[in-house]
Amino acid sequence: MQRVLELITQTQRAGANRRALLDAFVHDTVLPLVDDDHATFFYWDGEPTEAVFLQHWVFGLPSRIELRRIPNTDAFWLPLDLPKRARVEYKFEVVRQGKGRWSADPRNPRRAYDPFGSNSVCPASSYEDPEWTRPDPFARAGTLVESKLHSAIWHGDRTFQVYVPYGARAGKKYPLLIVHDGNDFQHFATMRTCLDNLIHRHEVAPLLVCFTSGVQRNWEYAANPKQADFLATELLPHLRANFPVLDGPEFQGIMGASFGAVSSLFAAVRHPGTWGRLILQSGSLAFTDIGEHERGPLWDPIVRFVNEFRAEPPHLDAKVYQSCGTFESLIYYNRSLFPVFQRCAEAARFTEAPDGHNWINWRDRLREALTWSFPGPLWMYYE
Repeated sequence: MQRVLELITQTQRAGANRRALLDAFVHDTVLPLVDDDHATFFYWDGEPTEAVFLQHWVFGLPSRIELRRIPNTDAFWLPLDLPKRARVEYKFEVVRQGKGRWSADPRNPRRAYDPFGSNSVCPASSYEDPEWTRPDPFARAGTLVESKLHSAIWHGDRTFQVYVPYGARAGKKYPLLIVHDGNDFQHFATMRTCLDNLIHRHEVAPLLVCFTSGVQRNWEYAANPKQADFLATELLPHLRANFPVLDGPEFQGIMGASFGAVSSLFAAVRHPGTWGRLILQSGSLAFTDIGEHERGPLWDPIVRFVNEFRAEPPHLDAKVYQSCGTFESLIYYNRSLFPVFQRCAEAARFTEAPDGHNWINWRDRLREALTWSFPGPLWMYYE
Protein backbone atom coordinates (compact mmCIF):
# COMPACT_ATOMS: atom_id res chain seq x y z
CA MET A 1 0.00 0.00 0.00
CA GLN A 2 2.90 2.37 0.75
CA ARG A 3 3.96 2.34 -2.90
CA VAL A 4 0.48 3.44 -3.99
CA LEU A 5 0.46 6.25 -1.42
CA GLU A 6 3.81 7.42 -2.79
CA LEU A 7 2.40 7.25 -6.32
CA ILE A 8 -0.60 9.36 -5.29
CA THR A 9 1.72 12.04 -3.89
CA GLN A 10 3.83 11.98 -7.05
CA THR A 11 0.85 12.28 -9.39
CA GLN A 12 -0.45 15.33 -7.56
CA ARG A 13 2.86 17.07 -8.16
CA ALA A 14 3.42 15.85 -11.69
CA GLY A 15 0.81 17.75 -13.70
CA ALA A 16 1.00 16.67 -17.33
CA ASN A 17 3.45 13.89 -16.49
CA ARG A 18 0.87 11.84 -14.56
CA ARG A 19 0.41 9.39 -17.41
CA ALA A 20 4.14 8.67 -17.56
CA LEU A 21 4.19 8.02 -13.82
CA LEU A 22 1.25 5.63 -14.06
CA ASP A 23 2.82 3.85 -17.05
CA ALA A 24 6.06 3.37 -15.13
CA PHE A 25 4.21 2.18 -12.02
CA VAL A 26 2.19 -0.57 -13.73
CA HIS A 27 5.20 -1.60 -15.82
CA ASP A 28 7.46 -2.09 -12.77
CA THR A 29 4.92 -3.43 -10.25
CA VAL A 30 3.55 -6.90 -9.64
CA LEU A 31 -0.17 -6.44 -9.04
CA PRO A 32 -1.99 -6.72 -6.75
CA LEU A 33 0.55 -5.47 -4.22
CA VAL A 34 0.77 -7.90 -1.30
CA ASP A 35 2.61 -7.45 1.97
CA ASP A 36 2.12 -9.05 5.38
CA ASP A 37 -1.66 -9.24 5.86
CA HIS A 38 -2.71 -6.64 3.29
CA ALA A 39 -3.39 -6.60 -0.45
CA THR A 40 -3.72 -3.48 -2.59
CA PHE A 41 -5.69 -3.80 -5.83
CA PHE A 42 -4.95 -1.33 -8.63
CA TYR A 43 -6.63 -0.57 -11.95
CA TRP A 44 -5.46 1.69 -14.76
CA ASP A 45 -5.53 1.12 -18.52
CA GLY A 46 -5.22 4.68 -19.76
CA GLU A 47 -8.86 5.00 -20.84
CA PRO A 48 -11.49 7.37 -19.37
CA THR A 49 -13.21 5.45 -16.59
CA GLU A 50 -16.12 6.42 -14.37
CA ALA A 51 -15.70 3.82 -11.63
CA VAL A 52 -14.11 0.45 -10.87
CA PHE A 53 -15.43 -2.22 -8.50
CA LEU A 54 -13.74 -5.29 -7.08
CA GLN A 55 -15.93 -8.34 -7.57
CA HIS A 56 -14.82 -11.23 -5.36
CA TRP A 57 -16.06 -14.35 -3.59
CA VAL A 58 -15.11 -13.75 0.04
CA PHE A 59 -18.12 -14.44 2.23
CA GLY A 60 -18.38 -11.86 5.01
CA LEU A 61 -17.29 -8.91 2.86
CA PRO A 62 -19.48 -7.01 0.41
CA SER A 63 -19.10 -8.87 -2.88
CA ARG A 64 -18.84 -5.58 -4.80
CA ILE A 65 -16.40 -3.02 -3.38
CA GLU A 66 -15.68 0.28 -5.08
CA LEU A 67 -12.06 1.22 -5.69
CA ARG A 68 -10.81 4.71 -4.80
CA ARG A 69 -9.90 7.09 -7.60
CA ILE A 70 -6.47 8.68 -7.55
CA PRO A 71 -7.32 12.40 -7.89
CA ASN A 72 -7.04 13.89 -11.39
CA THR A 73 -6.47 10.45 -12.99
CA ASP A 74 -8.39 7.46 -14.27
CA ALA A 75 -6.43 5.16 -11.95
CA PHE A 76 -8.11 3.39 -9.03
CA TRP A 77 -6.89 1.54 -5.95
CA LEU A 78 -8.25 -0.43 -2.99
CA PRO A 79 -6.47 -1.69 0.15
CA LEU A 80 -7.90 -4.87 1.67
CA ASP A 81 -6.97 -6.91 4.73
CA LEU A 82 -5.96 -10.42 3.69
CA PRO A 83 -4.78 -13.26 5.97
CA LYS A 84 -1.21 -14.31 5.18
CA ARG A 85 -2.11 -17.79 3.90
CA ALA A 86 -5.20 -16.69 2.01
CA ARG A 87 -5.97 -16.88 -1.66
CA VAL A 88 -8.67 -14.78 -3.37
CA GLU A 89 -10.19 -15.03 -6.83
CA TYR A 90 -11.62 -11.84 -8.27
CA LYS A 91 -12.61 -9.75 -11.26
CA PHE A 92 -12.92 -6.02 -11.90
CA GLU A 93 -16.16 -4.34 -12.93
CA VAL A 94 -15.17 -1.31 -15.03
CA VAL A 95 -17.87 1.34 -15.55
CA ARG A 96 -17.75 3.43 -18.73
CA GLN A 97 -20.58 5.48 -20.22
CA GLY A 98 -22.80 4.27 -17.41
CA LYS A 99 -22.31 0.57 -18.20
CA GLY A 100 -20.34 -1.91 -16.12
CA ARG A 101 -18.28 -4.68 -17.71
CA TRP A 102 -16.60 -7.51 -15.83
CA SER A 103 -13.05 -8.42 -16.78
CA ALA A 104 -9.97 -10.12 -15.43
CA ASP A 105 -7.26 -7.91 -13.97
CA PRO A 106 -5.28 -6.81 -17.06
CA ARG A 107 -2.14 -6.28 -14.96
CA ASN A 108 -2.21 -9.64 -13.22
CA PRO A 109 -1.14 -12.73 -15.22
CA ARG A 110 -2.25 -15.18 -12.50
CA ARG A 111 -5.45 -16.99 -13.46
CA ALA A 112 -7.62 -19.77 -12.08
CA TYR A 113 -9.93 -21.65 -14.43
CA ASP A 114 -13.30 -23.31 -13.98
CA PRO A 115 -16.10 -24.49 -16.29
CA PHE A 116 -17.37 -20.92 -16.60
CA GLY A 117 -14.09 -19.25 -17.60
CA SER A 118 -11.33 -17.78 -15.46
CA ASN A 119 -10.73 -15.42 -12.56
CA SER A 120 -7.74 -13.37 -11.54
CA VAL A 121 -5.93 -14.63 -8.45
CA CYS A 122 -4.52 -12.69 -5.52
CA PRO A 123 -2.32 -14.94 -3.37
CA ALA A 124 -1.51 -13.54 0.07
CA SER A 125 2.06 -13.15 1.27
CA SER A 126 2.43 -16.72 2.62
CA TYR A 127 0.40 -18.63 0.04
CA GLU A 128 2.24 -20.89 -2.41
CA ASP A 129 1.00 -23.50 -4.85
CA PRO A 130 1.85 -26.83 -3.20
CA GLU A 131 4.83 -28.36 -4.93
CA TRP A 132 3.10 -31.76 -5.13
CA THR A 133 0.50 -30.24 -7.49
CA ARG A 134 3.15 -29.62 -10.16
CA PRO A 135 4.49 -32.28 -12.55
CA ASP A 136 7.38 -34.20 -11.02
CA PRO A 137 9.83 -35.55 -13.64
CA PHE A 138 10.62 -38.48 -11.35
CA ALA A 139 6.98 -39.52 -10.83
CA ARG A 140 5.79 -42.14 -13.30
CA ALA A 141 2.36 -41.38 -14.72
CA GLY A 142 -0.60 -43.65 -14.19
CA THR A 143 -2.78 -44.78 -17.09
CA LEU A 144 -6.23 -43.38 -17.83
CA VAL A 145 -8.62 -45.99 -19.24
CA GLU A 146 -11.76 -44.84 -21.05
CA SER A 147 -14.84 -46.91 -20.24
CA LYS A 148 -18.61 -46.80 -20.39
CA LEU A 149 -21.65 -48.76 -19.32
CA HIS A 150 -25.31 -48.76 -20.23
CA SER A 151 -27.32 -47.50 -17.28
CA ALA A 152 -30.85 -48.78 -16.83
CA ILE A 153 -31.31 -46.14 -14.12
CA TRP A 154 -30.32 -43.24 -16.38
CA HIS A 155 -31.72 -44.86 -19.57
CA GLY A 156 -28.55 -44.44 -21.56
CA ASP A 157 -24.79 -44.86 -21.73
CA ARG A 158 -22.55 -43.30 -19.10
CA THR A 159 -18.89 -42.72 -19.89
CA PHE A 160 -16.09 -42.36 -17.35
CA GLN A 161 -12.33 -42.72 -17.01
CA VAL A 162 -10.42 -44.99 -14.63
CA TYR A 163 -6.97 -44.01 -13.38
CA VAL A 164 -4.74 -47.07 -12.98
CA PRO A 165 -1.59 -46.32 -10.96
CA TYR A 166 1.82 -46.82 -12.53
CA GLY A 167 3.24 -50.24 -11.73
CA ALA A 168 -0.12 -51.91 -11.11
CA ARG A 169 0.56 -55.64 -11.23
CA ALA A 170 -1.57 -58.34 -12.81
CA GLY A 171 -3.28 -60.44 -10.19
CA LYS A 172 -3.15 -57.73 -7.51
CA LYS A 173 -6.19 -55.74 -6.42
CA TYR A 174 -6.34 -52.09 -5.34
CA PRO A 175 -8.56 -49.70 -3.40
CA LEU A 176 -11.09 -47.68 -5.39
CA LEU A 177 -12.11 -44.03 -5.21
CA ILE A 178 -15.04 -42.71 -7.28
CA VAL A 179 -14.88 -38.98 -8.01
CA HIS A 180 -17.93 -36.85 -8.81
CA ASP A 181 -17.27 -34.13 -11.42
CA GLY A 182 -14.38 -36.25 -12.58
CA ASN A 183 -13.68 -34.29 -15.77
CA ASP A 184 -13.48 -31.04 -13.83
CA PHE A 185 -11.23 -32.54 -11.14
CA GLN A 186 -8.86 -33.56 -13.91
CA HIS A 187 -8.96 -30.30 -15.85
CA PHE A 188 -9.17 -27.68 -13.10
CA ALA A 189 -7.65 -29.44 -10.06
CA THR A 190 -4.86 -31.38 -11.86
CA MET A 191 -5.90 -34.46 -9.90
CA ARG A 192 -4.05 -36.91 -12.13
CA THR A 193 -0.77 -35.09 -11.51
CA CYS A 194 -1.47 -35.01 -7.78
CA LEU A 195 -2.16 -38.77 -7.78
CA ASP A 196 1.03 -39.52 -9.73
CA ASN A 197 3.12 -37.48 -7.31
CA LEU A 198 1.57 -38.67 -4.05
CA ILE A 199 1.60 -42.34 -5.05
CA HIS A 200 5.20 -42.01 -6.27
CA ARG A 201 6.21 -40.56 -2.88
CA HIS A 202 4.42 -43.39 -1.04
CA GLU A 203 2.16 -40.89 0.70
CA VAL A 204 -0.97 -42.37 -0.90
CA ALA A 205 -1.55 -46.06 -1.45
CA PRO A 206 -1.70 -47.13 -5.09
CA LEU A 207 -5.38 -46.96 -5.92
CA LEU A 208 -7.85 -46.98 -8.79
CA VAL A 209 -9.71 -43.72 -9.31
CA CYS A 210 -12.92 -43.58 -11.33
CA PHE A 211 -13.65 -40.11 -12.72
CA THR A 212 -17.39 -39.89 -13.39
CA SER A 213 -19.38 -36.82 -14.41
CA GLY A 214 -23.07 -36.00 -14.41
CA VAL A 215 -25.16 -35.17 -17.47
CA GLN A 216 -27.73 -32.98 -15.70
CA ARG A 217 -25.22 -32.39 -12.97
CA ASN A 218 -26.99 -30.24 -10.38
CA TRP A 219 -30.22 -32.23 -10.48
CA GLU A 220 -28.43 -35.58 -10.43
CA TYR A 221 -26.21 -34.60 -7.49
CA ALA A 222 -28.90 -32.90 -5.35
CA ALA A 223 -29.48 -35.85 -2.99
CA ASN A 224 -30.96 -37.79 -5.89
CA PRO A 225 -31.74 -41.49 -5.18
CA LYS A 226 -31.11 -42.35 -8.83
CA GLN A 227 -27.48 -41.18 -8.61
CA ALA A 228 -26.91 -43.07 -5.36
CA ASP A 229 -28.38 -46.24 -6.87
CA PHE A 230 -26.39 -45.80 -10.09
CA LEU A 231 -23.15 -45.62 -8.12
CA ALA A 232 -23.84 -48.62 -5.87
CA THR A 233 -25.77 -50.98 -8.15
CA GLU A 234 -24.42 -50.21 -11.62
CA LEU A 235 -21.08 -48.38 -11.60
CA LEU A 236 -19.48 -50.23 -8.68
CA PRO A 237 -20.35 -53.72 -10.00
CA HIS A 238 -19.09 -52.69 -13.45
CA LEU A 239 -15.78 -51.54 -11.96
CA ARG A 240 -15.42 -54.71 -9.90
CA ALA A 241 -16.02 -56.83 -13.00
CA ASN A 242 -13.57 -54.96 -15.23
CA PHE A 243 -10.84 -53.65 -12.91
CA PRO A 244 -8.87 -55.16 -10.00
CA VAL A 245 -10.91 -53.61 -7.17
CA LEU A 246 -10.36 -54.74 -3.59
CA ASP A 247 -13.58 -55.97 -2.03
CA GLY A 248 -14.91 -54.41 1.16
CA PRO A 249 -16.16 -50.95 2.12
CA GLU A 250 -12.86 -49.98 3.73
CA PHE A 251 -11.33 -50.14 0.24
CA GLN A 252 -14.16 -48.28 -1.53
CA GLY A 253 -14.37 -44.50 -1.36
CA ILE A 254 -16.41 -41.77 -2.93
CA MET A 255 -15.77 -38.03 -3.09
CA GLY A 256 -17.03 -34.77 -4.51
CA ALA A 257 -17.04 -31.02 -4.10
CA SER A 258 -20.05 -28.74 -3.66
CA PHE A 259 -23.09 -30.69 -4.94
CA GLY A 260 -20.73 -33.62 -5.52
CA ALA A 261 -20.13 -33.75 -1.77
CA VAL A 262 -23.89 -33.84 -1.18
CA SER A 263 -24.21 -36.74 -3.61
CA SER A 264 -21.34 -38.59 -1.93
CA LEU A 265 -22.83 -38.33 1.56
CA PHE A 266 -26.30 -39.20 0.28
CA ALA A 267 -24.91 -42.29 -1.47
CA ALA A 268 -23.31 -43.49 1.77
CA VAL A 269 -26.54 -43.00 3.72
CA ARG A 270 -28.75 -44.67 1.10
CA HIS A 271 -26.42 -47.67 0.68
CA PRO A 272 -24.91 -48.31 4.12
CA GLY A 273 -21.87 -50.54 4.25
CA THR A 274 -20.86 -49.77 0.66
CA TRP A 275 -18.62 -46.70 0.90
CA GLY A 276 -16.05 -46.77 3.69
CA ARG A 277 -14.20 -43.59 2.74
CA LEU A 278 -15.94 -40.25 2.13
CA ILE A 279 -14.18 -37.08 0.99
CA LEU A 280 -16.55 -34.09 1.16
CA GLN A 281 -15.12 -30.80 -0.12
CA SER A 282 -17.08 -27.57 0.36
CA GLY A 283 -20.26 -29.57 0.68
CA SER A 284 -23.45 -27.74 -0.29
CA LEU A 285 -24.95 -29.28 2.83
CA ALA A 286 -27.53 -26.60 3.55
CA PHE A 287 -30.06 -27.08 6.33
CA THR A 288 -32.62 -25.07 8.29
CA ASP A 289 -33.15 -24.78 12.01
CA ILE A 290 -36.22 -22.63 11.48
CA GLY A 291 -37.89 -20.99 8.48
CA GLU A 292 -37.15 -21.42 4.77
CA HIS A 293 -33.74 -21.90 3.19
CA GLU A 294 -34.35 -19.33 0.40
CA ARG A 295 -31.90 -21.01 -1.99
CA GLY A 296 -34.42 -22.03 -4.66
CA PRO A 297 -36.25 -25.28 -5.50
CA LEU A 298 -33.07 -27.08 -6.64
CA TRP A 299 -31.97 -27.09 -3.00
CA ASP A 300 -35.22 -28.51 -1.60
CA PRO A 301 -34.15 -32.19 -1.63
CA ILE A 302 -30.73 -31.24 -0.20
CA VAL A 303 -32.17 -29.29 2.71
CA ARG A 304 -34.70 -32.04 3.40
CA PHE A 305 -31.94 -34.68 3.40
CA VAL A 306 -29.54 -32.71 5.63
CA ASN A 307 -32.33 -31.78 8.05
CA GLU A 308 -33.20 -35.46 8.43
CA PHE A 309 -29.52 -36.40 8.71
CA ARG A 310 -28.96 -33.91 11.54
CA ALA A 311 -32.16 -34.88 13.35
CA GLU A 312 -31.36 -38.61 13.40
CA PRO A 313 -27.79 -39.24 12.24
CA PRO A 314 -27.43 -42.78 10.88
CA HIS A 315 -24.35 -44.79 11.73
CA LEU A 316 -21.79 -44.37 8.96
CA ASP A 317 -19.39 -47.27 8.50
CA ALA A 318 -16.92 -44.82 7.03
CA LYS A 319 -14.09 -42.40 7.65
CA VAL A 320 -15.24 -38.91 6.69
CA TYR A 321 -12.80 -36.25 5.50
CA GLN A 322 -14.43 -32.83 5.26
CA SER A 323 -12.99 -29.51 4.10
CA CYS A 324 -14.33 -26.04 3.41
CA GLY A 325 -12.99 -22.56 2.69
CA THR A 326 -13.42 -19.94 5.38
CA PHE A 327 -14.40 -17.47 2.63
CA GLU A 328 -17.40 -19.60 1.55
CA SER A 329 -21.03 -19.00 2.44
CA LEU A 330 -21.17 -22.75 3.14
CA ILE A 331 -18.69 -22.59 6.02
CA TYR A 332 -21.43 -22.38 8.67
CA TYR A 333 -23.13 -25.54 7.42
CA ASN A 334 -19.88 -27.48 7.20
CA ARG A 335 -18.69 -26.41 10.65
CA SER A 336 -22.05 -27.38 12.10
CA LEU A 337 -22.01 -30.84 10.54
CA PHE A 338 -18.53 -31.82 11.68
CA PRO A 339 -19.61 -32.67 15.27
CA VAL A 340 -22.38 -34.81 13.77
CA PHE A 341 -19.82 -36.75 11.73
CA GLN A 342 -17.67 -37.15 14.83
CA ARG A 343 -20.59 -38.88 16.54
CA CYS A 344 -21.92 -41.04 13.72
CA ALA A 345 -18.86 -41.96 11.61
CA GLU A 346 -15.97 -44.30 12.35
CA ALA A 347 -13.63 -41.31 12.22
CA ALA A 348 -13.89 -37.72 11.01
CA ARG A 349 -11.51 -34.92 10.11
CA PHE A 350 -12.31 -31.34 9.17
CA THR A 351 -10.00 -28.79 7.56
CA GLU A 352 -10.61 -25.10 6.91
CA ALA A 353 -8.53 -23.03 4.53
CA PRO A 354 -8.54 -19.26 3.82
CA ASP A 355 -9.90 -19.71 0.32
CA GLY A 356 -13.23 -19.78 -1.51
CA HIS A 357 -15.56 -22.14 -3.36
CA ASN A 358 -13.21 -22.99 -6.21
CA TRP A 359 -11.14 -25.71 -7.83
CA ILE A 360 -7.75 -24.60 -6.53
CA ASN A 361 -9.02 -24.73 -2.97
CA TRP A 362 -10.21 -28.28 -3.61
CA ARG A 363 -6.93 -29.18 -5.33
CA ASP A 364 -4.87 -27.86 -2.42
CA ARG A 365 -6.74 -30.11 0.03
CA LEU A 366 -6.18 -33.32 -1.98
CA ARG A 367 -2.97 -34.31 -0.24
CA GLU A 368 -4.51 -34.28 3.22
CA ALA A 369 -7.74 -35.86 2.02
CA LEU A 370 -6.06 -38.72 0.16
CA THR A 371 -3.31 -39.46 2.67
CA TRP A 372 -5.86 -39.65 5.49
CA SER A 373 -8.34 -41.73 3.54
CA PHE A 374 -5.89 -44.00 1.68
CA PRO A 375 -2.52 -43.65 3.47
CA GLY A 376 0.53 -44.96 1.70
CA PRO A 377 3.45 -46.75 3.37
CA LEU A 378 5.13 -43.49 4.35
CA TRP A 379 2.15 -42.23 6.39
CA MET A 380 1.37 -45.64 7.83
CA TYR A 381 4.95 -45.98 9.04
CA TYR A 382 5.21 -42.56 10.67
CA GLU A 383 1.73 -42.61 12.20
